[in-house]
Amino acid sequence: MLHFELVTPEKLLRSEEVYQVVVPGTEGDFGVLEGHAPVMSTIRDGNLAIYKAEKSEPELVPIQGGFAEVSATGLTILAEQAG
Repeated sequence: MLHFELVTPEKLLRSEEVYQVVVPGTEGDFGVLEGHAPVMSTIRDGNLAIYKAEKSEPELVPIQGGFAEVSATGLTILAEQAG
C-alpha cells in the first residue's frame, strides 16, 4: 500500500494507506502506486482520484494548486486548497 498525505497551509487533511492516487499535474495527470520513483511536480486545479483498493471506484477530492512529492515514504500533496 501507498502512504498518502494531503496537507493544506491550515492543517493535515488526510494521512492514510491507499492503493493508488491520480494527481492532476501541470504537465498532465499521473498515477502513483507503491514503489513509484521519487518525483516532484506542480499541481493544477482539478481532482485527486484516490483509490482505496485495486479495483475500487475512486474518491474524487478537489484541490487547487500546490505541489506533489513522491519519496521513499510515499506521496505527499501540498495543496493551496483542498476539499
